[in-house]
Amino acid sequence: MTENDPTAADKSGASAPGGPEHGGWPGPDEPNPWSAQGQVPQGQPTQPGHQYPAAQHTVPGPSYPAATFAAHTQPTSGPGQQRKGTARLVAGVAVLALLVGGGAGVAGGYLAADNSPAAGSSVNALDQTPPAQQTGNAPAGTVEAAAQKLMPSVVQLQVEGQRAANEGSGFIISDDGYILTNNHVVEGAANGGTVTVVFQNGDRAEASIVGRDPTTDIAVVRAEGVSNLPVVELGRSDDLRVGQQVVAIGSPFELAGTVTAGIVSSLHRPVSAGGSGDQATVMDAIQTDAAINPGNSGGPLANMSGQVVGINSVIYSPQSTSGGEGGNVGIGFAIPIDQARRTADDIIENGHATQTYIGATVGDAPNGGAAIGEVMPGSPAEKAGLKAGDVVTKFDDRVIEDANALVAAVRTRAPGEQVTLTLQDNKTLEVTLGGQPVEGN
Repeated sequence: MTENDPTAADKSGASAPGGPEHGGWPGPDEPNPWSAQGQVPQGQPTQPGHQYPAAQHTVPGPSYPAATFAAHTQPTSGPGQQRKGTARLVAGVAVLALLVGGGAGVAGGYLAADNSPAAGSSVNALDQTPPAQQTGNAPAGTVEAAAQKLMPSVVQLQVEGQRAANEGSGFIISDDGYILTNNHVVEGAANGGTVTVVFQNGDRAEASIVGRDPTTDIAVVRAEGVSNLPVVELGRSDDLRVGQQVVAIGSPFELAGTVTAGIVSSLHRPVSAGGSGDQATVMDAIQTDAAINPGNSGGPLANMSGQVVGINSVIYSPQSTSGGEGGNVGIGFAIPIDQARRTADDIIENGHATQTYIGATVGDAPNGGAAIGEVMPGSPAEKAGLKAGDVVTKFDDRVIEDANALVAAVRTRAPGEQVTLTLQDNKTLEVTLGGQPVEGN
């Protein structure tokens, strides 16, 4: 549900395999176990003007639009090509037509009447004294106050890769240069590219990628040769409420420092945004109507206290008839900061992220829920007693409607946590979640 633009080849949206868990869903050249059993048909729905979740199967029940990442991409002929400086804004010219209808004589008589004020009594706004200049801090709990607090800590990221020049956002999490952003913003520079950080005051610094996690679309980069940077305040996402006001800051279409506001529209949206196998990106996302556009990716979503509660990553954008980049239609998605914080901590401490898993492939069950496919020997799933053909309908107290919902729910938890899975026959199983390093650097 966002625009995935790490490279020019990604603009059509990568196909997500429909919720693979550890071990992965079969690739395009591999047999599909669900198709062989006749339980889940192949293919995906199409509808003009909309993008749907790329998957190898479809089932009755709720479906979510395909995700496209909110990064701004410019194809290049190779690394080092001159970058466009600033976005070009084209002003439209509106032609105003004056329509004359019935009763023109009456109107004309009115317009012709002598309504001029008496001599010396005219009032002209240009003669008025300007009001006093605004002073003091913005009122607490306002968009203005949240923006003032966050703005110095939000950066623009300019990425040069082999095939594309990518624009995105990020925010400073340590005064010595660590910056949190999206994986899809910086992955183009993972193999020989460059990342440049542009700070709010216009200063620039080269940055290196510390670590990436494609499965949750989180990455950490570090600006070089900097110190005493302004650091954001991290909030929490586990107590967000639908309807709560939020503020988004980023660099949409290279317009750095853009502030938009809205509300939390929904919580725990399972969003699939490309990738394959156990590297598929599946988020347990915060949905917001705050305007998010290409280039906002990696920027903060904050509460009205100016605390970061999410990382803007994905927008739902109907396909453009002109073939250009889609824009905001009021449906954006952010990665919960609780999950991002744990992943970033892991990357900085260990040099890589750790993926939480149960050790089984999953697919959409025909009547709702996540159907268990292959169970890996020695995995948490096998130890808990999960078997091929089981259908998971709840993860603790959360209802599981499809495979992506189960994958998203698992990935929000930390390795070692114990959770309760409820199966279709109301049987419950206790599963201790496992962890494995994520390949991403």
